[in-house]
Amino acid sequence: GHIWEELMRRVVAAALLTVFAGGTAHADVTEADLANDAENTESVLTNGMGRHLQRYSPLDKINKNNVKNLVPAWAFSLGGEKQKGQETQPIVDDGVMYITGSYSRLYAVDAKTGKEIWQYDARLPEGILPCCDVVNRGAAIFGDKIYFGTLDAKIVALDKKTGDVVWSKKIANFKDGYSYTAAPLIVDGLVITGNSGGEFGILGEVQARDAETGELVWTRPMIEGHMGTYKGKESSMTGKVNATWPGDLWKTGGGAPWLGGSYDKETDTIVFGAGNPAPWNSWLRGAGNPKGTEGDNLYAASRVAMDPKTGEIKWHFQTTPREGWDFDGVNEVVAYTDRDGNKRWATADRNGFFYVLNREDGKFVSATPFVKNISWASGIDENGRPKFIEDNRPGDPSKAADGKKGEVIFAVPSFLGGKNWQPMSFSKKTGNFYVPSNEWGMDIWNEPVTYKKGAAYLGSGFTIKPIFEDYIGSLKAIDPDTGDIKWEYKNGAPLWAGVMSTAGGLVFTGTPEGEFIAFDDETGEKLWSFQTGSGIVGQPITWEQDGEQYVTVISGWGGAVPLWGGEVAKKVEYLNQGGTLWTFRVPKELASAN
Repeated sequence: GHIWEELMRRVVAAALLTVFAGGTAHADVTEADLANDAENTESVLTNGMGRHLQRYSPLDKINKNNVKNLVPAWAFSLGGEKQKGQETQPIVDDGVMYITGSYSRLYAVDAKTGKEIWQYDARLPEGILPCCDVVNRGAAIFGDKIYFGTLDAKIVALDKKTGDVVWSKKIANFKDGYSYTAAPLIVDGLVITGNSGGEFGILGEVQARDAETGELVWTRPMIEGHMGTYKGKESSMTGKVNATWPGDLWKTGGGAPWLGGSYDKETDTIVFGAGNPAPWNSWLRGAGNPKGTEGDNLYAASRVAMDPKTGEIKWHFQTTPREGWDFDGVNEVVAYTDRDGNKRWATADRNGFFYVLNREDGKFVSATPFVKNISWASGIDENGRPKFIEDNRPGDPSKAADGKKGEVIFAVPSFLGGKNWQPMSFSKKTGNFYVPSNEWGMDIWNEPVTYKKGAAYLGSGFTIKPIFEDYIGSLKAIDPDTGDIKWEYKNGAPLWAGVMSTAGGLVFTGTPEGEFIAFDDETGEKLWSFQTGSGIVGQPITWEQDGEQYVTVISGWGGAVPLWGGEVAKKVEYLNQGGTLWTFRVPKELASAN
């Protein structure tokens, strides 16, 4: 009888839940749902609006003709004094929107009204060491759970209906300089994460866990010489010991895959970017010797392709070998098909070049500069290697008269990159990429440094400077087949927000000055804008609800620019922090209006 009673109790509980949830039982999110995310307009289930990270929507109800009628439908405040940068990309599932906030918070909000359903605040310990603000870039959803990472380098799974913790696992020890800010990637029931902490001599690593239990399935270090694991046993070494690293420096070699990854179902491949080698001072890592590959420091400043089931490396592509300017290789790699039907990957690197790779094997196809006045390389050769301008590497401090400070050089782009984390969009309608870029340089010099656990491990000093009087930020439409820049929108402050394109012929992004803007995808003409009241460094999405198209973005100024921006930071000191989630619609009576 007990089994029958328990069964009846569960049936009644489920029925009540259905009533209170507005008449619909919350369906579990499946692998098929994630795979179909880019096409299904009624939800947004993945970072990138599709695990290929194209950030393109087939919706066209909001278009060039009626976007001028876009108005707020609702706004949601993150509340409290805990603000700083809001870089989240919302997830929309079953009428609920999930967003992460600064200081490792997660909110569930009614997507119709903007009313809060629940909120989860991670209890962060004293002494966390995030390099670049207390941001979080979004959650992942699968089954009946929502997942996100915290600044003390944990990954947490919550019940998506209640916000209760199901499990919480440690990615790495925050006291050693590790943190975590990216949106997790979910493939075939595995939650796949990177780590942050490249300024602390950490070890970059990608980890995959069972989404149901949180148990570790595989690990893949990003620096050669380190051993990967599969189901608790050693699997294979990443690269070979000392092949491209001198001495013992590989043991604290950096290479943090801090931005998370993309997934291409057609080739069953995940790609993560690995960040800067540690320390920044490249003379210590053998990079001052321009011959051979000894100072290349693999797999830092690289894109690394892996088998999602085992973490075995399929191929790698290093954008900046012998890296000496903090040109992380983490920027997202977008899977797309070009106008001739070729399967491609594209990435806009911190180093100022836009790369196209073959999707099947990662082989180099092309690279073109997408920012002006690049100083560290004269171009990229036919193998995808930079043609270094050796005089534009920061000087060797051991050659300095006092042994304390190498020769200062002025480098373009700055270490915050021609493009940083802020994601670009690929439009299936135009075949172009829309890239949020920045035009700036830096004074940079090298200094002696020794490794100490949990302490900054740079061996460099720097000051970021604007290179043009009238603008830093530049949204560019780039033709990936030719590298041609089709149009450019110049912005006073640096661009730090994500970009989205739609079948309605629109490109959306935001500015630190607070404007949320819709552009014409073919001409770059500004068709609409709305002042959100704080700087936008978040990632826009669009979805459909009750037959209407909605657009959402979070507003809240922060991120790396005010912290690290040197002379540029002084230009943006007046900008206000905030924390507001804005959702827009075109009222039905105006939707058909021209």
